[in-house]
Amino acid sequence: MRTKIYTLIFVALAFLINTKSFAQEVNLKNYRVRFGLSTTKQADNSRKLEVSYIAANKKDRKDRVPIYGADINFYNVTEDEDILLGTAKTDKEGTAQLIVPAKQAYTANAEGYINLKAVFDGTDALDSEEDELAIKDVFLELNLKEIDSVKTVILNAYTLDSLQTKIPIDETEIVFSIGGMISNMPIKREFVSDGAFKFEFPEHISGDKNGNVDVIASIIDNDNYGNVFQKKNIDWGINKQITHETNKLWSEAAPIWMYVVLSILLIGVWANYAYSIKNLFDIKKEGKELELKSQNEN
Repeated sequence: MRTKIYTLIFVALAFLINTKSFAQEVNLKNYRVRFGLSTTKQADNSRKLEVSYIAANKKDRKDRVPIYGADINFYNVTEDEDILLGTAKTDKEGTAQLIVPAKQAYTANAEGYINLKAVFDGTDALDSEEDELAIKDVFLELNLKEIDSVKTVILNAYTLDSLQTKIPIDETEIVFSIGGMISNMPIKREFVSDGAFKFEFPEHISGDKNGNVDVIASIIDNDNYGNVFQKKNIDWGINKQITHETNKLWSEAAPIWMYVVLSILLIGVWANYAYSIKNLFDIKKEGKELELKSQNEN
């Protein structure tokens, strides 16, 4: 019984020593905290607010430690107060996301900018952090039409003033792309003039089995608007039909009987190798027995 008690004490002491040494190795003074807020307006006009909360080593850039489980508060900042939009926790990647619905009524300043702020109140171990950005609420109207048998992509981009009047945006780069499983394929990159742009949809764009494609218009990392996306689905792609070919002698896939014959031949070859090796061991064994018998007779 005493032996078990001593063992438990030893394990507990070892655990405490290891924990202490680990805490000494990870010294917060060696890290620089990076706390950044970004915003993306999505195709359904909802807005994604995202915070990246990372501790980066001052000397080793590859040493990056995500801050996990931190409560991040998101606000719409006005002259009179900070309006709480919601709260989200950072995940294992150090990212906190809040989806604000399209019906949210933001308060903008006199110039039409929506001031957004993300705040971490801090803990005993970590200082408080905050970041702000100001964006204008831009709307992308994407229309896909056939005009005189020509497949045409039409875009209208505008903001709204205090009277809900449409104000076309100008000198803003729009990227048009086709949605894909891994990444989107850009097909056009252009600066809009007077908030409008249209072009002919390119031929030979692959779609799904029904020829459907996602046409995406996006504003990326703009100082005034942040990230904005709009998407429409239409059957303008090339229909991908996957056909199943039966096994034929002249096709890439050999007939079944060839696989069977080849398998039998290979099994026969390897069986012959195994039989030859077995005979070699038997001959060696018999040789040793004869040699031992000869020595005994002498």
